Amino acid sequence: MIVQLLAFLFVAGIGIGLCFFGYRIFLVLLPILGFFAGLWLGAFGVSAFLGGGLLATTTGWIVGVILGVAGIVLSYYFFLAGVALVAAAAGAALSYGLMTAFINPGWIVSIVTVIVAVLAAVVTLRHELQKYVITFLTAVAGADLLVLSVLVLFGVIGLADVQAGGNLIKFITATSWLAWGAWFILAIAGVVFQVRFNKDYEFTQDRYVEGWG
Repeated sequence: MIVQLLAFLFVAGIGIGLCFFGYRIFLVLLPILGFFAGLWLGAFGVSAFLGGGLLATTTGWIVGVILGVAGIVLSYYFFLAGVALVAAAAGAALSYGLMTAFINPGWIVSIVTVIVAVLAAVVTLRHELQKYVITFLTAVAGADLLVLSVLVLFGVIGLADVQAGGNLIKFITATSWLAWGAWFILAIAGVVFQVRFNKDYEFTQDRYVEGWG
């Protein structure tokens, strides 16, 4: 129980940091997010075309890790490419999670997910929406971690279920309207707080390069 509580505090702490201060710490997060974005996109692609849960097969792990490493490289050497990759993964994960929360996954869901991923990356770069994409992504990710950490702590869902399903939003929406409402409120609160807190702060490519050398 003590180990479980410590794990909860650790994950919840990360969730709070992401939800309310994600944009400020994005300099550290981009290569990390680039890895997980590539990992998720690779694993999702394998799962969509070959079946099985997310990262439930060796092929899913191999493809996911390869794309994850590519995400690190892109994020480190090409700032905008890293942001685009993260935006694509965020758009795909959010659209897939929301759709499969209400309908069964299939080819239509997979195709729509791919389209949303491409559109998210293109729109982000074309209209220079990096700041808002980063703010939205970190707020939603932080809300996910906070709510899921509570659900896991109280035994509502298990870690094995999360790995097999690979859809964090679906777990939240399928649990109860209370969990769904808490996630939605936290995500909105995180976005609003970050927008106000970072009103006069701009995360630029120059600052990113200086930080990583």
